[in-house]
Amino acid sequence: MAISVTGDKLFERVRTVVREQRIDPAGDAAAVHRVATQVVADHEARSLTGAVDSIEEPDLLIGQLVADIAGFGPLQPYLDDPTVEEIWINQPSRVFIARDGKHELTSTILTAEQVRELVERMLSSSGRRLDISTPFVDAMLPGGHRLHVVLEGISKNFTAVNIRKFVARAHSLDDLVALGSIDAQVAAFLNACVVAGLNVVVSGGTQAGKTTLLNCLAASIPGNQRLVSVEEVFELQCGHPDWVAMQTRQSGLEGTGEIDLRSLVKEALRMRPSRIIVGEVRAAECLDLLLALNAGLPGMASLHANSARQALVKLCTLPLLAGENIGSRFVVPTVASSVDIVVHTSIDVSGHRGVQEVVAVSGRVENDNIESEQIFLRRGGVLERGVGIPARRDRFEQASIDLDSLLAVGRWAH
Repeated sequence: MAISVTGDKLFERVRTVVREQRIDPAGDAAAVHRVATQVVADHEARSLTGAVDSIEEPDLLIGQLVADIAGFGPLQPYLDDPTVEEIWINQPSRVFIARDGKHELTSTILTAEQVRELVERMLSSSGRRLDISTPFVDAMLPGGHRLHVVLEGISKNFTAVNIRKFVARAHSLDDLVALGSIDAQVAAFLNACVVAGLNVVVSGGTQAGKTTLLNCLAASIPGNQRLVSVEEVFELQCGHPDWVAMQTRQSGLEGTGEIDLRSLVKEALRMRPSRIIVGEVRAAECLDLLLALNAGLPGMASLHANSARQALVKLCTLPLLAGENIGSRFVVPTVASSVDIVVHTSIDVSGHRGVQEVVAVSGRVENDNIESEQIFLRRGGVLERGVGIPARRDRFEQASIDLDSLLAVGRWAH
């Protein structure tokens, strides 16, 4: 719905009242809604005298006024819609959304000025900036959604905007069972791995559900242990009772003050963690994570990969970015001795997300290849028991967990 001339006047009136009453639009949307409701009601009362035209859909106009002042304008309905997973703007006249993993072009048409204003409003509460010297930005919106913007000039013709909503349909491994992403036996096994303190890596492609799975795994961490997580942008929402979350920071206008993931991993080790989580491993911070895991600190991480075995290859490659003195002769055996379990998840053509395989790392290296075995693998849409067994059986015994019973074929059959 485009705001009419009447709507423009009411918008200015609502904005004036909000300023006069010193209401914080970003922090008190309910107050903005009350003001908008009163302004529209006053207008309708005047329309009875014939002084102004009546509004055909006052409730719809109120919602749009609130969205324009306290929210994110034409995008707000998509942000409020729990079925929408992602929103992106390729150009002002082409706004897309994703539902159930499928893309669709919306009827929303913006102007270049509206896009600029929306980006400025989104970044205003994040403490992050976008300019010629910093043409990319990752930030978190007030609702917990992740914003990524590429400035015009880097992207062709128009600023490209992407909002990845964190639509959490699962908060625990049991929730994933209910959604059909894993089955009961795999959930029980993964829960046992976390309780026993094994090091778990979650792999998968974009939008495959890596963050959701990582959240569900984190929910299995015993409450008496201290969790420290590090991310580029806050996405984890596990709700652990003893949890410190940290995110990276851009450099300032002077080019100083940047905090990267490598620094955060090192700082996390000084905070007496019982567990560490790296939200997504992309570059040289992989080395710092491996060193932490190799020193006996249980942890979890996620990374992009096409399979569990490709994830192991990537874990052996990324540390090489840390410097010329880091070689594969050191990295490969370190990965083999540090990573215990790789869980690979994917999204199919219908938009359904699910675990495809759970792989055990044996700790052995043969011809520079890390040996691994599938504990579970998906065949014909069903997760089946493979031949793999976790190498650190002693960890399960120390936690009083019967590993053989967990992995028994047929024991969990319906």
